[in-house]
Amino acid sequence: MPMYWSGPYLWGTQPVIVHDPKMWSESIQGEESWNPHLRGTSVVSGYDIQASDGEIGHVEDFIIDDETWAIRYLVIDTQNWLPGKKVLISPQWIERVSWDLSTVFVNLSRDAIKQSPEYSEEALVNREYETEMYKHYHRQGYWAD
Repeated sequence: MPMYWSGPYLWGTQPVIVHDPKMWSESIQGEESWNPHLRGTSVVSGYDIQASDGEIGHVEDFIIDDETWAIRYLVIDTQNWLPGKKVLISPQWIERVSWDLSTVFVNLSRDAIKQSPEYSEEALVNREYETEMYKHYHRQGYWAD
């Protein structure tokens, strides 16, 4: 792999820029290609949620497993469409994401999302809550795998 810095220190003493295109192409062979749709959570926050039968709210936040760093849930704010509450949706239930429309499409009905157990930032997400939520959506919990 081409070096950017030379010298005895961590960042070197003098930048050395390699202008050899052949060297660059050789260094990336075998690496996975970059995914142009990879986004940070801050970018996806605010995206609309499109249920199977219409719009239902927007992504407000994410819940990330602090042991595996997996995104466990999207926090959905339904205040735009309902009297207002927050619910959780598993990323496994996402059909697709439209980057151009800033919309997350889920394979759940609006009614199922409306009737979902309410999420509160003050309450911890525990197995009891998760079990209730997965049962509501008629889905098997990720922990059962």
